[in-house]
Parts: sequence; structure tokens; C-alpha cells
Amino acid sequence: MAKQRQARGHRRRVEDTDGSGKPADLEVLQSLVTRMLLALGEKPSRNGLLKTPERVAKALAFMTQGYQRDVDHLLNGALFPIKYDEMVIVKDIDFFSMCEHHLLPFFGKVHVGYLPNKKVVGLSKIPRIVDTFARRLQVQERLTVQVAETLSQKLNANGVGVVVEARHLCMMMRGVEKQNTVAVTSSMLGAFRSQPQTRLEFLKLIHRSSVGDSD
Repeated sequence: MAKQRQARGHRRRVEDTDGSGKPADLEVLQSLVTRMLLALGEKPSRNGLLKTPERVAKALAFMTQGYQRDVDHLLNGALFPIKYDEMVIVKDIDFFSMCEHHLLPFFGKVHVGYLPNKKVVGLSKIPRIVDTFARRLQVQERLTVQVAETLSQKLNANGVGVVVEARHLCMMMRGVEKQNTVAVTSSMLGAFRSQPQTRLEFLKLIHRSSVGDSD
């Protein structure tokens, strides 16, 4: 059953949201991975591990590249004036992130909806905003709020709703070891918070079958 929950990297703080983080230091990361392997009782010099520190360093840099992304730059030229005041929804956005508590992945889907206020954003930008914040050391609750607040501020939207459904390897592989648990978080702003019918419409729409799905 789904559980409902409301809603540094290297030389960085996860609270930084302006994309001003420095690029990952691959040499330092490689050295740290080598030391970790030794601490685990492994031999970094054995054949299977010779390139592991380099691979892990590159993988971590890739999975935390959101620190270098700037939301304003991302949205530059992608906000369009339009007379449209009905709900816009982009749902089933796949994402992968890293739990800041155990450095293990969590992954799932993000559903985003907003009520335009004289302008809309290019649809492809919404998944990119999700990736910007997901590719950092995170907790699901913060990720949910960051996506919602960013869209609300940048669009001056009349309302924003974000729902995140995720599975956490830190729960599946260790700790309680519950492989089928799904964590659900939400952030409702503006009309999505103040108007129950708007919130209900959003929640119904994101759980309808997608276009092209068979009945």
C-alpha cells in the first residue's frame, strides 16, 4: 500500500537552488572511492576494480549535475503569453535521484499541474525542471516543494500542484526491506490549496489512463 506523506554534494550545499554549484572534482572523488574500497576490505588493485574509482566518480558527477543547472537560464525564451486559464498537466515524468541520507537511489514519477496566469511554459521545460532538482542529493519532500515553488514563482501561476510517487532503495535494500512500498508526497500552492474542487480535478486527471493506454 502506498504511504502518504505530505508535503553537499562535494563542496556544495543541497539547499543551493540557483545552479551555482561548482563542477564535481573527479580526482578527489576517485581518491575517496579508492579509500572506501580499502575500508570495505577490498583490493582496488585487483583486475575487476582497476577502473572502478574512475567510473564511480563519473557516475556521481552525472547523477548530481543538477547543481550546475540554472533554472532562469533553462526557462529563458520558454515562457509564452497566451489567453488560457484552464489547467495544464504534465504527468508520469520519470525521475531518478539520490537519497542524501544513504547515497542510494530513489526513483519514480512526478505529476505536475498549474493554472496559467497570462503565460505558459514550454511543455518540455517541466521535465527539465524536475531533473534539475532530482539530480542532486535529495529527500523526496524537498524535491516536491522545490518543483512546485519554482513553477509558481517563475510563472506567477494562479496555482500549482505537484505529486511525487517514488520507491527508495534505502528502504528496499536495507532497513525495513519493504520492496513494494511507495512513498507519495504532494505540494499544493495557490488555487490547488485553497480550492478543493481544483485539487480534486488535478488528482483525478493525473490518475486517469494515459493517452494510448489500453483499457
